[in-house]
Amino acid sequence: MQETGKIDYVEMPCRDIEATKTFFASAFGWSFVDYGAEYIAIDNAGLNGGFFKSDRVASAAMGSVLVVLYSADLETTMEDIKSAGGKIIQDIFTFPGGRRFHFSDPSGNEFAVWSERDA
Repeated sequence: MQETGKIDYVEMPCRDIEATKTFFASAFGWSFVDYGAEYIAIDNAGLNGGFFKSDRVASAAMGSVLVVLYSADLETTMEDIKSAGGKIIQDIFTFPGGRRFHFSDPSGNEFAVWSERDA
């Protein structure tokens, strides 16, 4: 349900629309709605959003917002990401709320995946 003042949609850059669709479908089971040659909307990812064609990348080191996904099984998700063509850029580490790792998608965008400490 949409509410005034609540985050409703997140847009991210991608260099290759088809590679982005293939990667996220394989690694996380996402599906997409095509809106022309330069935009795709994300379907069934937990938050509404999309990818737009761009040569830029999103990186926390460059000041970008970090999109953090959840996993009940961090190690399996890490393997799924690697098998789908993602690159692990920071191995699993602990933080006060649990454990997480960072990865980049085929376009070079940085994401993180977290899980509870006991998961």
